[in-house]
Amino acid sequence: MKLIIAIVNRDDSAEVQTYLTEGGFFVTKLASTGGFLKNGNITFLIGTNDDKVDAVIEIIKAHAKKRVVKQPTVPPTEMGDFFTPIMVDVLVGGATVFVVDIDRFEKI
Repeated sequence: MKLIIAIVNRDDSAEVQTYLTEGGFFVTKLASTGGFLKNGNITFLIGTNDDKVDAVIEIIKAHAKKRVVKQPTVPPTEMGDFFTPIMVDVLVGGATVFVVDIDRFEKI
């Protein structure tokens, strides 16, 4: 048995959850925040048999898309100086997936 931990952009999470559920997978959804961009994410916890791991990952790949968004940056300035943020392109989306062995699972 495996525990799949999938961190997905909030914009893609509803679609990913829908297709996982339709695929017969039980999903626990946790709200989370990324450390770098501080954008909202959803962390899915999915318990499944070893032979179903690839199916879960394929669903996530198909519905968690990468895209480029504009993000403001703050240039280094001295205190009190007025500044205008510079907009840069940042790649967001996709998913980060961890697959962990589970020794024991009980649904109580």
